[in-house]
Amino acid sequence: MEWIDLLRWLHVIGATVLLGTGAGIAFFMAMAHRTGDTAIIAHTAATVVIADWLFTATSVVAQPLTGWLLAREIGWALTEGWIALALGLYVLVGLFWLPVVAIQTRMRNLARQALQIGEPLPAGYFTLFRIWLICGFPAFAGVLAILWLMIARPDLGI
Repeated sequence: MEWIDLLRWLHVIGATVLLGTGAGIAFFMAMAHRTGDTAIIAHTAATVVIADWLFTATSVVAQPLTGWLLAREIGWALTEGWIALALGLYVLVGLFWLPVVAIQTRMRNLARQALQIGEPLPAGYFTLFRIWLICGFPAFAGVLAILWLMIARPDLGI
């Protein structure tokens, strides 16, 4: 395998992990939330936090690195329209993702605490869940848009 093929493969794997982990985390958190069962929510939220740090955070670091190396090897300028837009979207997605990670951790902690003391989930949990959900939609849409830009590489003339 040549260097450029390895970079492409790593970049695609990173994009796949970002999309797949994001979709999986959202699905499992939403399904756990729907049960209303504090134990299920606490367990699922704990797993989601681990998955986000293990898979998403790793990909978040790898994507710009492999993308930059790939662009350099191919000869694409980072100011090329589709790349510049993808980078801007990447930053925007990150601005939504960072609070989501903190929110998931707080939701996990609130669910664990409620479980330990035998109380129902506090109102703060439900507020955090709504914020988590609201932040998740633009982040996920941004990742989809970035993937489209990577595949289509439109001439945007920016």
